[in-house]
Amino acid sequence: MANRNMTKEEIAQRVARFDQLQPMSTAKDMADVPQDAMDVIFARRLMPVILEKTKNPFGETAAIFGAAGTTMNVSVCPPAQGPCLHAHNNTYETFMVLDGAFEFAVGEEGQETVRLNKWDVFSCPPGVYRGFRNVADKDSVLLTVITGEVDARDDVGMPPKVTEQIRADYGEEVLGKFRTIMTFDDRDSA
Repeated sequence: MANRNMTKEEIAQRVARFDQLQPMSTAKDMADVPQDAMDVIFARRLMPVILEKTKNPFGETAAIFGAAGTTMNVSVCPPAQGPCLHAHNNTYETFMVLDGAFEFAVGEEGQETVRLNKWDVFSCPPGVYRGFRNVADKDSVLLTVITGEVDARDDVGMPPKVTEQIRADYGEEVLGKFRTIMTFDDRDSA
């Protein structure tokens, strides 16, 4: 590919202004799901910066579209909040703490933990369960970058532990709504 210039209009389409970021459209699409149920699955305030124009759990709202398989979000979590264990089965998920502190749980039962403070980074490979929560006494901010094949955005799965929690706490109807955007694994009955 030959080098080229960009017009002002092209540049404007590739710039994301933090004060203009919008919450993920999934939150609006699932407005009938209780906030405390959404808080189990997603960061309280998740704002897509870059999305691919393909099916993904974050919806269809972003400042920038298309970046060779990169998804980027800014998440703001109040104290003690953050998404449950989940795996991206085909993509890497890399986290950088921009403010505050997060504890990451890793493994099907969250048996391993690591704390990240401001500017610390954790890059989780595909197929590994991870979840995180804000361990600071104020809102904490996290930058998340997901990388992989462009059509691999729809690869999020939840372990049986989370399936059971959502079913027990919120019922089959709420679990069914979440199943429309990600996979929830049930325990084998063997």
